[in-house]
Amino acid sequence: MKAVLFYEPADDVLERAPRHYAAHRAWLDEFHARGALLMVGPFGDPQGQGSMAVFRNRAAAQEFLAGDPFVEHGVVAGWEIRDWDEILVP
Repeated sequence: MKAVLFYEPADDVLERAPRHYAAHRAWLDEFHARGALLMVGPFGDPQGQGSMAVFRNRAAAQEFLAGDPFVEHGVVAGWEIRDWDEILVP
């Protein structure tokens, strides 16, 4: 079972995000390099719709959330982790 982390953007995300992006990106790269993060990205309207990330498991998503600079510095107003049963289509 995979885990999907949804981020709700702060009202001033467009102002805050650039200041903390380098640290956030390094955190993403670390999790991706060890195979814990499978994919990540914003929705079509990042300000209104936020973003999501797919992790190998819930523990990885929780660990990521606990140390993400975007969370620590208020770029993210809220979050939710959902378990996801991936179904592969032949």
